[in-house]
Amino acid sequence: MLSDVELHPVRIPLRVPFRRVSWRDAVLVEGSEGWGEFSPFPEYPPETTVKWLAAALESACRPWPQARRTTIELNTTIPAVAADEAARLTRDSGCSTAKVKVGEPGQDFAQDVSRVEAVRDALGPTGAIRLDVNGTWTVDEAEARVGDLAEFDLEYVEQPVATIEELLELRRRISVPLAGDEVIRLAADPMEAVERGAVDIAVLKVQPMGGIRPLVSFAERAGVPVVVSSAIDTSIGLASGLAAAAALPRLEHACGLGTGPLLAGDVVLDPVVPVRGAASVRRVQPHPDLLERWRPERRVAGALMRRLRQAAELLT
Repeated sequence: MLSDVELHPVRIPLRVPFRRVSWRDAVLVEGSEGWGEFSPFPEYPPETTVKWLAAALESACRPWPQARRTTIELNTTIPAVAADEAARLTRDSGCSTAKVKVGEPGQDFAQDVSRVEAVRDALGPTGAIRLDVNGTWTVDEAEARVGDLAEFDLEYVEQPVATIEELLELRRRISVPLAGDEVIRLAADPMEAVERGAVDIAVLKVQPMGGIRPLVSFAERAGVPVVVSSAIDTSIGLASGLAAAAALPRLEHACGLGTGPLLAGDVVLDPVVPVRGAASVRRVQPHPDLLERWRPERRVAGALMRRLRQAAELLT
């Protein structure tokens, strides 16, 4: 399986720490059809990363599914930064939709309010705001805080609480739509949250779903609107996300594939970033000089390759 591809480890710094890390580690996979990306987060075991490897190999070694659209509307992702920086990032993105991180450990709710308010001012009254909490609130906290933030006209709230049971309880208390991320991609049965009516919107990412085709298949069966999102990928992974969004029979919301500017660099000369709020569906190819620039030290590269090979053992 791996003998037919070339493997290129990279480490790229983040402009703002995300998920308690300051860089993104990846192994880029070069195959017969192009490139794929293997970039699971550090805490994930091989039983989880095997899907990320399947996605990388699919993108590198198989043609993309037929596209139903050539451009994809994107949201900008606003990290848990100060209000003035949040406003600047929103304006600079050119997007009319913003996903705002709230509920960051170590921050208080007043910072969330000022950040969302700044984003609303930057977007204007017609822009869409969606919140991402990463499951850090209790049901009571979510009810109160979403109620307070609803004055900023929320499109939806992504993963305000951690579990399906909590989402079901919260849905009985608030009217703002709820989106599921972790309850889908980290679940033994990804369809459970949808089938039980815990979420109004499914946030899907190519790598955790095991590839473009598994993502599209899930979306077709789910029966709820889908937002294709990023795992803070390089442009290689973002291109696969665009291909998945392009192949969906329905696409009702801007996709969360505008995360390229969160990286301090990239592996391609023409990165996948929002241009007037959208991106074109296209294959991208790393530049040799950039692969070399972001090649990690031997110890880090060795650890990345071991993770990939551990996943490969389970995949076979």
